[in-house]
Amino acid sequence: MKRFLRMYQVEQKIFFRSPDVILFNLAMPLVALILITIIAGNKDAADSGLTYLQSSYVALSTVGICCSAFMSIPITIVECRSQGILRRMYCSPCSPARLLACDTIASGVMAVISTLILTIAAVAFFGYRMSGNGFVYVAMWLLTMASMFSIGLMVASLCRTTKSMNVATSLLYFPMLLFSGATIPAEVFPAGLQAVAKLMPLGVGINLLKSVSVGCYDRMAIPVITLMAIAVICGAVAIRTFRWE
Repeated sequence: MKRFLRMYQVEQKIFFRSPDVILFNLAMPLVALILITIIAGNKDAADSGLTYLQSSYVALSTVGICCSAFMSIPITIVECRSQGILRRMYCSPCSPARLLACDTIASGVMAVISTLILTIAAVAFFGYRMSGNGFVYVAMWLLTMASMFSIGLMVASLCRTTKSMNVATSLLYFPMLLFSGATIPAEVFPAGLQAVAKLMPLGVGINLLKSVSVGCYDRMAIPVITLMAIAVICGAVAIRTFRWE
């Protein structure tokens, strides 16, 4: 356990020292929330029954998940594999599985910190209040994170080179970030683009979180089953296809 904690501390420090992680995980969601709230915070977001503040808070709380799942996790694992780090660790007392666990936990911590910063800003400075159950919201947020992380781990397992990983993560990260409703409220999308957002894995999580945030629990079954299925299937593929070298 001491070795694990020591390695985790090192990996977490690396994350905190990464300008990309600070910019996209922590700063971007906060800046987007501030701009959207100043421009149209208390206005109704189309016919969704939510204000732009309510809609944007929920959506932006998943940006840290998106960044960690589709950028941090695959990049770290594939680069360690391509540089031979995992192969060398495989025969050492410090197992590569421990490194992968530390990286995944560190990515999850960054996603949590991103959401905490966003929550403090929304509640303290913009008066955001959630009418739904906060504990249920946290549980659904963690489920969303687990399903997105499983996709990131699957990409890391399937991609053998840094070049293929960059292509795969770009094809996942930018569409998820822009068209799932994570940064721009999906309520302002045209009808066709709204349908696309609902089909995206992150869009499923965002719509589930929006329902929970307003206390609407009667439509949770299908999104929850969908996210659980994504987590199980992608996690199984990641384990099945993973290679140390």
